[in-house]
Amino acid sequence: MKIIRNLGISVLAFSMVASSCNNLNRSQKGAAVGTAGGAGVGAIIGKAAGNTALGAIIGATVGGVTGAVIGRKMDKQAEEIKSEVPGAKVERVDEGIVVEFSSAVLFGFDQSNLQGAAQGTLNDLITILNKYPDTNLEIQGHTDNTGADAYNQTLSEKRASSVASYLTSNGIKSSRIKTVGMSKNYPKYTNETAEGRAQNRRVEFLITANEKMKADAEKESKQ
Repeated sequence: MKIIRNLGISVLAFSMVASSCNNLNRSQKGAAVGTAGGAGVGAIIGKAAGNTALGAIIGATVGGVTGAVIGRKMDKQAEEIKSEVPGAKVERVDEGIVVEFSSAVLFGFDQSNLQGAAQGTLNDLITILNKYPDTNLEIQGHTDNTGADAYNQTLSEKRASSVASYLTSNGIKSSRIKTVGMSKNYPKYTNETAEGRAQNRRVEFLITANEKMKADAEKESKQ
């Protein structure tokens, strides 16, 4: 009964936050959602929305004034990625950033080895990631809904790992990185068209604050 009650409170809290979010800026949204339930709410939202990036980032939110400080730092980093990394689709989500690359930017069709041109794109991203070392990176591989489940799972894992290996071989600490193969389970676009399926074949970077950034943000919020 306690678990059910806490779950109900978290859902209610998120509902209240979501209903008021239209009146908040991005940094304030992160603070509000973090206050409403952190990881528990993040998991609920991610599962309900079919959006693991959203759920993971909301689950990592700190909230309050500290969360607002982190949000401002993420605003700056997101703007740099938008302006300096070709082929990147950048979205600010609460206290984090989602950077999406179509698989066509990084890989040949049905391949998991990086194309030559992809290395230049990732080098641009690496330059910015090194400017902001106090962040964690979750790299997610996604496929469309064609092909066998087992094949898609393996391909999504290989693509995420391929990107992670390139990052670590070019100066990004492995301790910052987590890789996940999502297979075809979380489409962001329609699988009813060739264009939509191509968009679902993607790699996403989830950028969130690590413990050092959170601690520094808390100190800054008290100054």
